[in-house]
Amino acid sequence: MKVAVVGATGMVGQVMLKVLAERDFPITELLPVASEKSVGKKVTYKDKEYTIISLADAVAAKPEIAIFSAGGGTSLEWAPKFAENGTTVVDNSSAWRMDPTKKLVIPEINASELTKEDKIIANPNCSTIQLLMALKPLHDKYTIKRAIVSTYQSITGTGVKAVQQLENEYEEKEGEMAYPYPIHRNALPHCDVFQDNGYTKEEMKLTNETKKILGDDSVSVTATAIRIPVVGGHSESVNLEFVNDFEESDVRKILNDFPGVTVQDNPDTNTYPMPIYAEGKNDVFVGRIRRDYSQPNSLNLWVVADNLRKGAATNAVQIAEYLMENKLV
Repeated sequence: MKVAVVGATGMVGQVMLKVLAERDFPITELLPVASEKSVGKKVTYKDKEYTIISLADAVAAKPEIAIFSAGGGTSLEWAPKFAENGTTVVDNSSAWRMDPTKKLVIPEINASELTKEDKIIANPNCSTIQLLMALKPLHDKYTIKRAIVSTYQSITGTGVKAVQQLENEYEEKEGEMAYPYPIHRNALPHCDVFQDNGYTKEEMKLTNETKKILGDDSVSVTATAIRIPVVGGHSESVNLEFVNDFEESDVRKILNDFPGVTVQDNPDTNTYPMPIYAEGKNDVFVGRIRRDYSQPNSLNLWVVADNLRKGAATNAVQIAEYLMENKLV
C-alpha cells in the first residue's frame, strides 16, 4: 500500500502521520509531499526519516491513496491529476465538499456510500464532523427539525500562524497577526471570511454540509462560529428541536452507543467535555445533556473534539481504512 500525504509539513499533515502510525495503517511506501519550498526537507514517520517530494513526483509514483491537507487551491489543481492516474484521493480542504459529484464522508455515518469509482472523496469541515457525530444517531431516532449551533473554535483550526500569534501575545512580543485583532484574552465572532448573507464561510459550512451528509434538506441549521484562545480542540453549544419527544436517559444511551462518541455528563462530579482533555484523542465527547424547557421536544448538548484529529486527520485516515478494508483501492 503506497500512500502519499500531501501537506505533510503542515499542522494537520503532521497529525495525519501520527495517526497513520498510531493506527498501524499498512503502508509499504510513504510519500510525504509538500510545497516546492519544502521539497528535500525531512519528516519523521515511525522513527524513520523520509524526504519530502514534489506533487508532480507523487503523481508519477501512482500511490493507491493520497491524503490531502494542503489547501483548496492545491486540491482543485492536483487531486484530479492523482485521480486520473488511478489514485484515490481523500481531501481535507473545502474544495470538493459541496460538489454534487463527490461524496462527503464521515465513516461512522455514510462510508457505505463509497464505491471504487469514487476517486476524490471529501473530508468534511472539522466543526461539522463533531457536530454530525452527535446529531446522526439522534436524527435517526427522533428526527431533527432544527439545530442552533454556537462554536468555540481552537486557533489550531487557523494554523501555525495563529498559534504563533497567541504565543507572541502571551509573551507580549510583536509579531505577524493571523487575525484582525488580538486572540489572547479575547473571543472573535469571525471564523473564515464573511459572506454576502452576513454569515461566515465556516457558519455556512455547518449548514450546508450537515444537509449533505445526513441526506436530508429538511434539517434546518443556523450557526455562529467563534474563535477562542484555546489549542486543544473545538467546542460546540448545540440546541436541537426534534419532531418526536425523548427521554434524557435514552439520549445518553443512544449517544454513548454510537461508535466514536463518548458521553461525559455528570454535573454532581463536574464531569463534562473540555478541549483540554479532548486534545490528542480521536473520540467526540458529549455532555451537558438536558431538556430545553423553553421549547417542546428540544434538547441542549455540549460537543467537544480535537479538531486536528477527528475533525481532520483521524477522519481522513478512517476513510482510507474503510477503502482498504472493503477492497475499494
